[in-house]
Amino acid sequence: MLAPLFLLWPMSVAITYVVAQHIADVPYDRSLANTVNLLAHQARVVDGKPALPMNDTLRQALRADETASLFWLVVDSQGRYVAGDRGLPLPKAASTVEPGVVRFDDDSLRGFAIRVAYTRVDPGTPADAQGPAGHLLTVLVAETGEKRAQLANEIIKGVIIPQFVVLPIAVLLVWFGLSRGVAPLNALQQRLRARRPDDLSPIDDRAAPTEIAPLVGAINDLLDRLSATVQTQRRFVADAAHQLKTPLAGLRTQAELALRDASADEMQASLRQLVTGSERATRLVNQLLLLAHAENPAAVGMTPIDLAEVAREHTTQWAPQALALRTDLGFEDPDGAVPIAGNPILLGELLNNLLDNALRYTPRGGRITVRVRRQGNYAVLDVEDSGPGIPLAERERVFDRFYRVLGTQADGSGLGLAIVREIAGKHDAVVRITDNTDSADSTDSAGSAGSAGPAADAGVASATPGTRFTVTFPLAPSLHKDTLLE
Repeated sequence: MLAPLFLLWPMSVAITYVVAQHIADVPYDRSLANTVNLLAHQARVVDGKPALPMNDTLRQALRADETASLFWLVVDSQGRYVAGDRGLPLPKAASTVEPGVVRFDDDSLRGFAIRVAYTRVDPGTPADAQGPAGHLLTVLVAETGEKRAQLANEIIKGVIIPQFVVLPIAVLLVWFGLSRGVAPLNALQQRLRARRPDDLSPIDDRAAPTEIAPLVGAINDLLDRLSATVQTQRRFVADAAHQLKTPLAGLRTQAELALRDASADEMQASLRQLVTGSERATRLVNQLLLLAHAENPAAVGMTPIDLAEVAREHTTQWAPQALALRTDLGFEDPDGAVPIAGNPILLGELLNNLLDNALRYTPRGGRITVRVRRQGNYAVLDVEDSGPGIPLAERERVFDRFYRVLGTQADGSGLGLAIVREIAGKHDAVVRITDNTDSADSTDSAGSAGSAGPAADAGVASATPGTRFTVTFPLAPSLHKDTLLE
């Protein structure tokens, strides 16, 4: 803030000097013009020759004062001397000036800078009238620059000297104002520096100046978001550590049993339990890594993709598991592509977790259907099963990390649906859980028709409510425009 003042001051001095020179030239140029016009009016033709008779008024006008020297010269149209100071230089444009018009020029005489005023006049006519070109005289009056310099210096002193007084006062006032203004900022800086690294509490905006209240508010919003993120990570790490204790303890127990088992059969049983426990722990770790990847905004690269193609590809990959469980896994293909902006890898994991959840909770011989459709300006992914369903009171909690419905017999970590919601949120999608109303009807009709499908082979006797997971995505912009045009 102070540096610009010191930079502007030399600029102010330079501008003041130029303006002062101009102001000083104006009155003295006017005086020179009056003098040259007075000389021009005295020009005469005597005995056929141009002459300049002198009188008291003219002598008084041409008298030099104590400060500056005055010079004058009259020449004819051929440049021949008529009267005045022979050494006075003739301006280059003197022969082109209009009669009666006064022009000015800067030159030097005997090493001194001079200001020259000149005009042309016909000695047979008044100075402000044009006459025959053959008798035009050029009249010059020159003056040294002492008076002009003296006046310019007086003007500069009158402007600059007060600045020597005003500038230090202005600097002191600015410094004082800045010191008072930044004092709250310095105090805020000290408070922030004194904070512990884990202290993300909001800043007290009452101690901050009004001018930076929006900045403090934005910082507080950032601190709130950081605090929420840190709390989520801490809770996640604590939950993950707690969840990993059980499989790791089980692995150690099975390993110790295998070491103590005497018979080969007992050792084989312990080793099988060891393999099962390691698979469970591996799946839990993989899901933790996937969830961390989904939570990283920088890792989510969005590209235009066909939701139907992604769903079709990943549904096909689950066919062997469905056949092993004698589950009817179907895919309902939409009419045409369903483009959305998304990450194909994360969307594949979203569908994998929904299908894994459906296969775990659908009884053997049940039915699972994956459906992709368009609904207005949205793309909809449905995953339906004929499992036991999810109670209405539990449908929001099942998306919490490591949460599992009480009484659930199926194996799982409680992370699958949390991953589904996290990935859906990254795609501006919404996940809803409803009853699969088609589950009982399709099961009953399959049984009554004597179908040879898996459900009939399993002899499903009673209908289950089933579950439908519906994920609603916004359509890609291009498709959205086409829909509006239709």
